[in-house]
This record gives sequence, structure tokens and C-alpha cells, in this order.
Amino acid sequence: MHLAVFKASWSSNQRIPHSLQSPRFFLSPPSLRSFQQKRRRGSGTGGVCGKKRLIVGNMPSSSSVTISAIIDDATRETGENDKALRSFHLTETTFLASLMPKKEIGADRFIESHPEYDGRGTLIAIFDSGVDPAAGGLQVTSDGKPKILDVLDCTGSGDIDTSTVVKADPEGYIIGKSGARLQVNRSWENPSEEWHVGYKLVYELFTNTLASRIREERKKRWDEKNQEAISEALKCLNEFDKKHIKSDDLSVKNVRDDLQNKIDFLRKQAEIYDDRGPVIDVVAWYDGNVWRAALDTHSLEDDPENGKLVDFVPLTNFRTERKYGIFSRLDACSFVINIYEGGNVVSIVTDSSPHGTHEPLLNGVAPGAQLISCKIGDSRLGSMETGTGLVRALIAAVEHKCDLINMSYGEPTLLPDYGRFIDLVNEAVDKHHIIFISSAGNNGPALTTVGAPGGTATSIIGVGAYLSPAMAAGAHCVVDPPSEGLEYTWSSRGPTTDGDLGVSISAPGGAVAPVPTWTLQRRMLMNGTSMASPSACGGVALLISGMKAESIPVSPYSVRKALENTAISVGDRLEDILSAGRGLMQVDKAFESIIQSRNLPNVYYKLKINQVGKTTPISRGIYLRESRACQQSSEWTVQVEVKFHEGANNLEQLVPFEEYIQLHSSESSIIQAPEFLLLTHNGRRFNIIIDPSKLSEGLHYHEVYGTDCKAPWRGPLFRVPITITKPAVLESDRPAISLSQVPFLPGHIVRKFIDVPLGATWVEATMRTSGFDTARSFFIGAVQLCPLQRPIKWESVVTFSSPSSQSFTFPVKGGLVIEVNVAQFWSSGVGSHESTVVDLEIVFHGISIKKEAVLLDGSEGPIRVVAKSLLSTEKLVPAATLEKIRIPYRPVESNLTTLPDNRDKLPSGKQILALTLTYKFKLEEPAEVKPHVPLLNDRIYDTKFESQFYMISDSNKRVYATGDVYPNYVKIPKGDYILQLYIRHDNVHFLEEMKELVLFIQRKLEKKVNAYLKGLRTTELFLSTRWPITGDGIFKSSVLVPGEEEAFYVATPSSEKFKKNSPPGSVLYGRISYGKISLDSKKNGQSPVSYRILCIVPPSKTDERKGMDSATCAKSVPERLQEEITFILDMNCFNLRILECNILCSLKYGFTEYKQSSLIYLIINAANDVIDSIDKEELAKYFSVKFDPEEDEAEKIKKKMELTRDQLTEAFPGSAEETGEGASELGAKVLFEENFKELKKWVDVKSSKYGMLSVIRERKSGRIGTALKILNGMIDQQGEPAKRKLYDLKIELAAENGWAHVVAYERQWLHVRFPPSLPLF
Repeated sequence: MHLAVFKASWSSNQRIPHSLQSPRFFLSPPSLRSFQQKRRRGSGTGGVCGKKRLIVGNMPSSSSVTISAIIDDATRETGENDKALRSFHLTETTFLASLMPKKEIGADRFIESHPEYDGRGTLIAIFDSGVDPAAGGLQVTSDGKPKILDVLDCTGSGDIDTSTVVKADPEGYIIGKSGARLQVNRSWENPSEEWHVGYKLVYELFTNTLASRIREERKKRWDEKNQEAISEALKCLNEFDKKHIKSDDLSVKNVRDDLQNKIDFLRKQAEIYDDRGPVIDVVAWYDGNVWRAALDTHSLEDDPENGKLVDFVPLTNFRTERKYGIFSRLDACSFVINIYEGGNVVSIVTDSSPHGTHEPLLNGVAPGAQLISCKIGDSRLGSMETGTGLVRALIAAVEHKCDLINMSYGEPTLLPDYGRFIDLVNEAVDKHHIIFISSAGNNGPALTTVGAPGGTATSIIGVGAYLSPAMAAGAHCVVDPPSEGLEYTWSSRGPTTDGDLGVSISAPGGAVAPVPTWTLQRRMLMNGTSMASPSACGGVALLISGMKAESIPVSPYSVRKALENTAISVGDRLEDILSAGRGLMQVDKAFESIIQSRNLPNVYYKLKINQVGKTTPISRGIYLRESRACQQSSEWTVQVEVKFHEGANNLEQLVPFEEYIQLHSSESSIIQAPEFLLLTHNGRRFNIIIDPSKLSEGLHYHEVYGTDCKAPWRGPLFRVPITITKPAVLESDRPAISLSQVPFLPGHIVRKFIDVPLGATWVEATMRTSGFDTARSFFIGAVQLCPLQRPIKWESVVTFSSPSSQSFTFPVKGGLVIEVNVAQFWSSGVGSHESTVVDLEIVFHGISIKKEAVLLDGSEGPIRVVAKSLLSTEKLVPAATLEKIRIPYRPVESNLTTLPDNRDKLPSGKQILALTLTYKFKLEEPAEVKPHVPLLNDRIYDTKFESQFYMISDSNKRVYATGDVYPNYVKIPKGDYILQLYIRHDNVHFLEEMKELVLFIQRKLEKKVNAYLKGLRTTELFLSTRWPITGDGIFKSSVLVPGEEEAFYVATPSSEKFKKNSPPGSVLYGRISYGKISLDSKKNGQSPVSYRILCIVPPSKTDERKGMDSATCAKSVPERLQEEITFILDMNCFNLRILECNILCSLKYGFTEYKQSSLIYLIINAANDVIDSIDKEELAKYFSVKFDPEEDEAEKIKKKMELTRDQLTEAFPGSAEETGEGASELGAKVLFEENFKELKKWVDVKSSKYGMLSVIRERKSGRIGTALKILNGMIDQQGEPAKRKLYDLKIELAAENGWAHVVAYERQWLHVRFPPSLPLF
């Protein structure tokens, strides 16, 4: 998902924040970054080209269509406007205008002509990261109405479980869910006197940026208090040393150690400080009319008297009263509240990034429009969208009867125009007449980089990002702005993989707009298609405002047609349509077109295209990309379907519909089409023939489009987009191709399409630059399209500070065409009049393997791998690495429920269901893990499943990880864990089928293994030219001669290398590569292409006990159990006496104080009996002598002595602890010390098992620092989640020392470590 935004103008070393890095984030440009599957950048080298080019933008220029006067007038005025854009002088007025671009899309001209059509009467749903209702300019519309009508968190990230109901005591206090005692305001109406309580860690509601700022402020204060405590402790130590110089007294030494331990404890607290945030209590109640809620936020305030629950002004659902709150002055973060499920769920809504508030349409382009904010960016996932958020947002948009939806999120997709969300969008557009506008993406400048849903869905208007000279000079503060408008370099390009255009229109892709108050500024510059989409949406809001005022029915079909047919072309070539769509939208001209077409039927012409002779695939355009398709003619069938809105009248609309269509080809020598077509409601098909054989190398774009013979002024009614990329074919003996002496200016893009030779698996490229003075920054990338998978994309960003060269390597697939593109960033090199000269050499390499994925079945038998080079001599250097293990699990529990609230009720009336699957797994040692569900992962839009969410928690209900379709690794300690997987859908059969869904826990191995290296670790992969069982002939390297094969074996690692927590049947995963790159700068580098290697963990070897013969191993379980019982009984019944001691200890806590005192004596006596029964001298003598482990008798003696020692040490706590606890009452301090000293002889009294005795002893002696040191050691030693009593004791000891800041810190952590319940999904 992509958010699509970055601040200020680009610089060579700028990087997007980590929170915006992900293949699934916002759709504003991620600046110069080279990560995973994202980036939206743009090309476009020209601006508007005059009258003839305007017509080309609307209809290809080869047509003989007569355009009406409206288009001619638009052409003349557009030419004048374009001159103004290109030859401007920036003044204060134009500078301010450039910060919120309106002139570029004709919005200023439109409002000047129609002052009251400024968005009034239009309601827009913002699908984004949330809108801050406190942001500047977002309170009222231009006509005085509320700007924001509703604010919703559709993700559930702010949901709080308030199902716990309490009543106030006579003093008006309740116990909150956090355990705090809270005073309720007696003026609050609550007829039932029932208060619903819950709590939330406030950082879970904040963005990472805001939380970081608050952490810094709080840590600064905490450090001050901690430093004061350290200074006081150090002062005490110095004073003590002055009084006790060189004292050998043990008691004096203990006191000094205690003082030092206090200092050490405080310093360690500073080192491990990790602020997980204050806790806020939430209270909800029904006042007789509406549900209300109040917060206690005093933990956020410096003054504990501020932020109390009793002083909070109660809030109800924002939609009802449109009121919001602010947590504290420190954070300046506003929030709203919504209450669901009869008070059992309170949703606190905050934004998950500034992205949603920044959108220029909010109060810039359409100041009269109203909006609802639908937060789809989940705060738990760093603002990534979720299926739940998307579906709930659509439900809300339909419920509020919105006219428009704007969405600036998206991601690469496997299948265009497909998926659950797309189906719901189609329903919203076709049935409810909602116009859906979305960003096309920031993954350019390569072709076929448009993201889902904006660039791939038919029902959505996808918007590219346009940059005008005024924007460059004003908003970006560029010294020498471009002379003409162009697409941003990173703006995504079409076509889609099925040939559709991808980008519909373009709009300004940058603005200085409002941001949330927590950013501590009013406005901020951001740019990206995330800014272009709302700019376009604001322009459409003006159209709808005018249409409603003119009583014209609002239809997504007619609006889209008007926008596309009146847009100004960006660039002077047909191919530029793939970058900018139909061009830069023009609000005023689109409205004129709508006015003129007001009496025409609102229909959409849906195209279904397939190649003659093939029934699949069905596409929306024609995309001839591969070499074979470009070498011969092909015939295609185009089915035109006429689509009315749902509910259209059969007799009045469908039956009378009939249009006479004239078909036009943009280039008749390449594309042949019929001349005319009679089109009725039932649709019509026709064939076209495409002959690309005579085309030159490179990119070619053409169209077949249809116009109304009776009303040609309407412009094209439908278009068949045809994209042809004719590749270069390598002809020389050397598998290489070069670009020589290519001049580059800012914004210039060069694309080279190459037919990758068969056998090629990677590329080594070298880029050289010369002829420039100031630094230059370039994008260099490559894209290949493979059937039924996301485009294979590689990209890099490189800055040349002086003429030099850079080398790159990236994987390729032989036999498929690759686009290699080089682009100079639009703002790089401005102000310099020198072009950059680029030379690029691309060399193909390859080692072909018959088995790309190596599967080792766990047996001793090896796998034979055959390698072959088809292109040139290559060095074969196999390298295999096992990095992770996957262990399969089935759910131990499944729970299918109907979601109770209206926010989960689809517009069709269906209620969404939820399936919760519970899995259990155990870690024997700390590890990095992540869940993997092959059926559901890695797809949000192009899947028929609605949504998923998982949560990993421990036995204390502490949550360690949450996630959805893109799981991340999380490091967790050893222990038992529960994973809950939450799946939503309205189809009960889908969910029933998933009740036994297999889930994998994927764990990183501690140490990776390079099979071809010496000194192997962890797991050893055996690579050999001989039969591996002999253990010799390890394969290292070889030279592959073109055409000749070389074989070697890969065998299963030896079982000794497997860890104990790798159960049989689990699968080890890794990568295996075969080649070595030849670039001089990377002599030792492995090739960038690798393949999967999998190894099934074989069954464990028979567990043979040491010293036991075969007869012993053959004994049955009952026989061995009887032997164990006899052995225990032979131990003089010590265990029975120990058992009596432990029972008495347990009974003590259920009796009154008087009877407890009596039980203490019984416990002490029982423990003493055990101690007296053991010959301690004999025991000590035994453990001071080594024994021979090979002797059977020695093994038996060892077992007996170890059991005796354990009984002895278990008896001492029974005696020592009771005497320690009752020492003051019973005068048994001496007895406690004697027992404690005896225990020290046998065990480490500071270990987790016996450490509590040491803590009690030090605490009774007043040595709190030493007690805390021991207690911290016990917590650290446990490994697994420590018990709460240890942390409670730590808080008590810190309080006894007067360290209030430590007490507050540890109490906040209790809510993290020991929450009362799991959070809601």
C-alpha cells in the first residue's frame, strides 16, 4: 500500500520515513528510494501543443471527425492559458496561488464564472489515514455549513472493549479497567447508574512521529528525576565511604554493596528505558438519549490535577454533535469518539498520518463541499490499509449518500479489475451513482506501474500527478522551473497488464495544504498522486455542485466522459497518453460538455476484448509486448456492452437506446477497423486487425475509438487502447546492448525494450555520465511482465556528483521482453544549461537450471542439479543458504459469529460474519517469527476474500504482534503463545471451508548456512559431484562452456545439525544461487538471481538412553513406570515429607492470622524433619568427587544423590521462608539465617528458583538496592514471561526507596505485560 507523499522538494539524499516504506502504502511519491515494489514517478517532456494537439488529446489526430465549436473555443482558450503557464513571472499573488494549484485545472475560472458552484451540496468521502477536525480551515464551508459531517475509524485500530460494567460507590468513584479509582461527575445523566469501562495505551492511537516526539519529552523529564535519584544515591555512598574507610566488617560491606546496587539499579533502568506510553481510562454510559463517553488522561499531564475524568466534557458520536477533544497540550492531538454495540465498544478516532488531512480538496479546490472522513489506514500497521477498513468505508459512503469518494492508497496487483473490494466499488458506482477517484500510484516512470485500485479498476478514475511551471517555482522553490508542464517523474504509467489505459486523467500532484495540529504547524508541502487525486476530486466536486444546481442527474459515467474528452494533452506524442491519461483535467470545459450533454442517456461503454481463436484471457485493451506478438498481424474481437445504472427503466431507457457509431483508427496502416457500428442496449461486437510488423523499435500507442455520427461534438464514446512495445533483438555474438551518448535534461526519460535472450537469468549494467557541472540524480529501472504474477520490477536511484560510472545487477527471465528505463529527476540539474550525456551498457548473463526449486525430502538420497549456460562462459559457484523454518499448525479452536453492528452491514443488507481461528505454538528459545497463510497473504485488492487480521499473545495476554496480509517478523522470548486469526466475509460457506485452515509459523534460523563455504554452521548442505553418503568430493566451482551441461548433487543436511525445535515434517527454507557476477567492482559478488531450496525435516532418530541395553529399552511403559515408583519409595519417603511441607505452605494462605501462625510451626517442623533425615556429609563428599559416567552403578548413584540434594534444597525454603516471614513475630531471625547459610552451600540462592528467599532476606535487612538487583536477575533469568508477582514486588521495593518515577514507569508496563483481556480486532 502506499501513502503517496513526501515533504518539500526533492533532494539527492532524501529518503522517505520508514513508516511510509512498504509495497502497500500511500500513493504520494516516496522520493528517491530503492525499496521493494513501490515508487511512483513520472515522465513527460512537453506541455500543451496548440490547437491540433488538443484535438489529438481528445481523439487521435488521424480521424476525420469534425469537432464542434465548443472544442474549438476550448482549444483557443487552452492555448492562451498554456502560454500563461509557460511564460509567467512569479509574484506574491501567483506564488500563493501555486501553493494550492487551481488555475491548472480551470477551477479558478469555473468559480469566477459560477461563484456558488464551489462544491456546495456535494458530499465527499475521504478514504485515507483520517482527517483532523481541528486542522485549519476545516470547520465550516464557504456557505457556513459544517465542513466535516462524520469522522470514522473504519479499521478498528481505535476500538476499546468497554463491555465491563461497574457501578459507582457512595462517594461517586468507580474502578476503571486499568485499576485506577476514578471520580465520575455527578452532573452526568446516567439513569441506569451503569458505567462501561475500558482503557487504552495512548501510543496505540498516535502516529509513530507523534509518539516519538512525546517519548522524547517524557524521557527528558524521566531522566531528570532519575538523575536526581542517582545523585542522591551517590551522595549517600560517598558519605558512607568517608565514615567507613577500609573496613573489613562483612555487615559494613553489605551496606556499601547495597548503596552501590541502588546506583547500578537506577543506571540500568535508564539503559532499558522503553516508554510504552501512558494509559487512558475510558468510561461510557447511556444518558437517556444517546451514548456518551469520557476519558481520564491525567497520565499525559505534568500536573496530576489536570486531565481527570471528572473534568472531561463528555462526547457522543461525532455525527450527532460534531465535537472533538484534545488529549493534552503536550501532544496537541485531536480525537473524536464513536460508540458501538450498546456501549460495549468505544472507538477513539485519531489520524494515522498527516496524509489524509493534507488532501488539497478539503478546503482548497472546493471550499463549499462537505466531507466525511473514513480512516482506512490502520494505526496498528503504521497506516497501512486493511480489507476491514476498505469495506467499512464503502458502507459508510453509501449510508451517508456521498457523491464522491477520494482514495489515495494502493499497491501493485496480480489481477487487474478483480477482487472483493472491486466488486463492492462496482456496486457503489453502478447502483448508488458514487464517483470514485483514486491515485494511480508513484511507481513510475516505467510502463505498467499503475497500482490497484486507482490505476487498474474500470469503475475508478485513476489520476496521475502533473507539475506546472508555477508549482515548480512556487511550491517547490526551484530556481529555474521547467518551461512547460509535465508529469512528475515518479508518477505511475499505464497500461495495465490487460491493456487498459491505467491513468484516466492528470491533476496537480503537489500542494501546501493543512496538516493535523499534532504536527505543530498549520500547512505542509507534500506531493504525489495522493495530492493529484484529491485535486481532481475537488474539481469534480465543483462539477457536481453545478450539476445539482442545474438539476442535471449526477452520473459517474457522464462525468468521467466529460473529464476525459475535455482534458488538455500533456506531451506531444500519442505515447504520452500512457503517462498523463487523457491529459490535464479542465473543470470549466468539462462542465460545458456536461451542460451540452444533459439530455443524453447516462451510459458506460464496457469493452471486452479477446484475440480471435482464443477465449481467454478477456481484456480491456490490447497490449502487444512480447517479441512474437510484434512480428505478425493479429485479429481481435471487441465486444461493446452498453451499461446503464442499476434500476434503469426497461421501457423508457433500455429499449429506446440506439446509437450510430463511426469507428476511427489513429493509424489505419497499422490498425484496421470497420467504419460504422449500430449499437443497441444489448451491445455489439466488431473485429480489428493489427499489423505491428513494420513498426520501428520502441513504444507505440494507438487507438480505435467510436463517435456518435449524429453528435460528433460529444467526442469519443469509447476507446480501444492499443499499446505496442516492439523490442530490440540481440543480434551480435555477445549478449549485450548499449545506449551511447544519450543527452538528458531534467524530466527526460529514455525507454529501451529488449527481447531477453533465452537462458538469461541476470543482467550486469554499467551507466556512465559526462558533460555536466552540478550533481545529477537518475532513476534507473527495469520491468518484465509474467503471466499471473505481479510485474517483476527492479529499480535504483543514483546520484552523480561528477562524471563517473555506476554498476548494477538485477534478475531477469529469458524469453520475455524487458523495459529498461533511465530518467533524470525533473528537478535535478535545473538552473544548469548543460545536458547530461549518458552511456549505458547492458550485458545478459545466465545459468539455466532444470530444477529451479530444489526440494530435499529428508532422506539420504541426493537431488541432482544440472546447470547449463546458453549465452557465454560463466563461472558456476553454487551457494545455498537455509535461513528459516516453517512449521504447520491447525487451529485448536474456531468461532464463527455474526458481527452485530451496522458498520458491518453491507449496502445490500447482508451482515458480515467473522471467523476467529485459534492456534497454539511454543518456542523453546527466543526467536524471530512471523505467521504465513498461503491462501490469504500478500493480496489486498486482487482477492475475493474480504479481510484478515492476526494477533500473537502470550499466557499473560500480552500482545507481541499484530498484522494482516503482509506479516512481519517479530522477536519474542521463549514460551507458549496463542495466535488468533480473524477472517471476515459475508459468505458463510467461504468461512466454513476455512475452519481447518493451515497456518505456518515461520522462524528465522539463528545462523544462516552458506553451503559452499568452509566452517559451516547450524545446518550443512552437502554439494558434491559424487554420491554424498561417502562424504567426499565437495563441489566448489566450475566453468560452464556455452551449450555444455554440468551436474552436481545437493543432499539433505545431517540430522545432527537440526535443532530440537525443528519438528519432523516442518520445512527448512532458503535460497540457492549458481552464478557469479563478472563486474570488476563486484568481483566476489554472487549473481542477483536465486531460487528456492526446501528441506523437509526428517523423523527424529530413536531416543536411546545412555547406559541402557536393548532389554531395558524394550520394556513397556507400565514396567518402566513401576520401576520409577519403586525407586522413589526407596528414598526413605523423603518426597512424602516434602509433599506434606508444601501442602502446609499452601494451606497457610487460606487461614486466619491465628491459625497461620500455628501452621508456620508445622511447616518448619516438616522441613526440619527432611533436613535431619539427610546425611549431608555423605552428600557433600559425593559431589566433590567425579564419577565414571560409563559405569551403570555410578549412574544409579548419581541419580539417587541428585534427587537427595533436590529434596534437601526444597526443604530449606520451607523452613527458611517461613522463619523469614514470621521472624519479627517469632523472634526466629537467627534460625532463618542458619537455614539460609545452609542452603547457600548447595544451590545458587540468587537463581530464579531460590532468589525470592534472598530478596526477602535483603528486604528484611533494609538492603533494598541489593534486593532489587537480585529481583532483576530473577526476572532476566526466567526467559519466559515472568510472573506478575515479581513485578509487583519490584514496584513495592522501588516505592520503599522513594523512587516515584520508577514506580510510575513500572506500573505503566504492567498494562503491557499483564492486560486484563486481549484487545479487539
